[in-house]
Amino acid sequence: MWTLAADAPVPLWRDDGDGTVVAAFSTRRGGVSAPPYDQLNLGRSTDDRPEAVEENRSRLLESLGLDSARLATAGQVHGAQVVRVHAPGLHPSCDALLTTEPRLALAVSAADCPPLIFQTPGAVAAAHAGWRGIAAGVPSATLAALCATATVEPGQVRVAIGPCIRSCCYDVGAEVAERFPAAAVSERDGRLWLDLPEAIRLQLLGAGLPATALADTGACTSCESSWYYSHRRDRGLTGRQWGLVALIA
Repeated sequence: MWTLAADAPVPLWRDDGDGTVVAAFSTRRGGVSAPPYDQLNLGRSTDDRPEAVEENRSRLLESLGLDSARLATAGQVHGAQVVRVHAPGLHPSCDALLTTEPRLALAVSAADCPPLIFQTPGAVAAAHAGWRGIAAGVPSATLAALCATATVEPGQVRVAIGPCIRSCCYDVGAEVAERFPAAAVSERDGRLWLDLPEAIRLQLLGAGLPATALADTGACTSCESSWYYSHRRDRGLTGRQWGLVALIA
């Protein structure tokens, strides 16, 4: 069950789980970055002070009992490439990472795009799923890669959707809307609104994931400015959250 530890020194969403996995979605609270990146900016691609970003990363990882030297990140190119990783470091040209290595933390960054966490016995994955990645199939590709790696069926996988921009705030053009199922698009005030979590849900259910295996924090990055960074709301001048997962047993 996913819950927000709002009063923790580093507030974040945690999955209670079974004790074999550490899984979390960060917020913008609990770090050292100055405005407009205040506070827990984790994005090296921003113009924040590099030393502040490194301190923020260390704080988050330490709060989860993880080692910052055992961190793997994705280059994030808005595609559907999934890479199995065995070692820490930046893994370019992909939007999803999976591993079977104990205590190797996988992190994807976001500031509106949904971060996804996948768990199954003996393997975990993290994916960055913006609209382009969803349209390219990154949710189902990550599920398929995890199942193949761990030799399990989709019914043995659990997936969580982290804080992201929601249909209350995400209007798109017709050229984007037409790439998604009608159930993920609504019309209000003459504009089209895209429901990214619903698009993810439909794709994963179509790939065999049981509906009961999909969790969603329900948090909107654009609505909740005191809790989350939002690229659209802040017109690009903002920090980054993480979706983070690691096997611990």
